[in-house]
Amino acid sequence: MHDVQIGDLTVGNDRSLLVIAGPCQLESADHAQMIAGQMAEVCKAAGAQFIFKGSYDKANRTSLSGMRGLGMDEGLKVLQGIKDAIGCPVLTDIHGIDHCATVAEVVDVLQIPAFLCRQTDLLLAAGETGAVINVKKGQFLAPWDMPNVVSKIESTGNKRILLTERGASFGYNTLVADMRSLPTMAKTGYPVVMDATHSVQQPGGQGGSSGGQREFAPVMARCAVSIGIAAVFIETHEAPDTAPSDGPNMIPLDQMGALVTSLMQFDALAKANPLRV
Repeated sequence: MHDVQIGDLTVGNDRSLLVIAGPCQLESADHAQMIAGQMAEVCKAAGAQFIFKGSYDKANRTSLSGMRGLGMDEGLKVLQGIKDAIGCPVLTDIHGIDHCATVAEVVDVLQIPAFLCRQTDLLLAAGETGAVINVKKGQFLAPWDMPNVVSKIESTGNKRILLTERGASFGYNTLVADMRSLPTMAKTGYPVVMDATHSVQQPGGQGGSSGGQREFAPVMARCAVSIGIAAVFIETHEAPDTAPSDGPNMIPLDQMGALVTSLMQFDALAKANPLRV
């Protein structure tokens, strides 16, 4: 297995659980710091590792009218502020090769969106930055196809890779999460992440935006962590119903403490009795 070092954190499928959490879309510096601060406290209390996530650009919104975010320049200022004030690593999405080098100057983890996971030039540009690369498995891709994605990044000399499951297309506006994909992707040797909130998304399900079933996000998280994985990805917001993006999937911030505490209990059991497939 490959462990991946992210700042002071050591991330691996047999290491203590990492929680990647934050709002879908960065809204303001104060808002991001509020969520990052609360999540840092929650994770510290539960004994979990923590990375803050927030997107400066939601380039794959369902509708042209969908709010896209703060933009790269302002978003990177917000993320740098999180690092300075909270002291945790940060993660954000990238969508174009021209963003990779600039974003990597600030951000610890560059995330490749699921729709772009086979875009060779983007994977190569991201890998060449030397940053940690988190690739979300496309809704259209089988988990046993992910070694091809890994090979593209490895060709740059970068072996700081995370692989994320976020569900597979299952008919119109519907996803299904196959838990077999987690140990399958773990066969690459790289840390595996479960995206608990996007896996309950209903893509385009509200016509001009995506719907979701947030009540099942904790179910996805608990199922995945009980297998024994490196990390869980959870989007959270203090008022999901008024969030500018992906509100129907997000877990309310005031519920995160209890959830992370329970996840750490599942993680301890899984790591003490590891499964090998």
